[in-house]
Amino acid sequence: MHKPLLALALLAAPGLAVAADKMPARPMVVIDEAVTVRDEPPPHGANGMSTAYRISDGVPARTMEFRKRVLHPGAAIGAHVIAHDEVYYVLSGEGEVVSDGRTAHLGAGMAAYLYSGANVGIRQLGTAPLALIISYPVERTADD
Repeated sequence: MHKPLLALALLAAPGLAVAADKMPARPMVVIDEAVTVRDEPPPHGANGMSTAYRISDGVPARTMEFRKRVLHPGAAIGAHVIAHDEVYYVLSGEGEVVSDGRTAHLGAGMAAYLYSGANVGIRQLGTAPLALIISYPVERTADD
């Protein structure tokens, strides 16, 4: 069928147009955090030690990062400017998040939504490790 006729047929049958444009979903990917774990200094300043779970790294063609990080006592993710919105969600422990000089205390069940362009960081407080989920969109380059 010629392209103009196909377009006309799709316009005449809107239900068909939706079905023709819809791409099949990719199959889900299941990740066991145990296979992603490694001890390393936290990023952006290497203050102290942490346990990193790079959960989404093995997902092909992903559009977001989903990571778990446990900041050991005294550890911090140093202040850095972000080029995307980012969420820090605390699973356990206590910490202090900073965004452009403003600080807030975070505990289990709390989240900090951080905006693109902000200078952000987080540090562990108290004696218990600070376990958090960090999620943000994957930055695409011209090669993607």
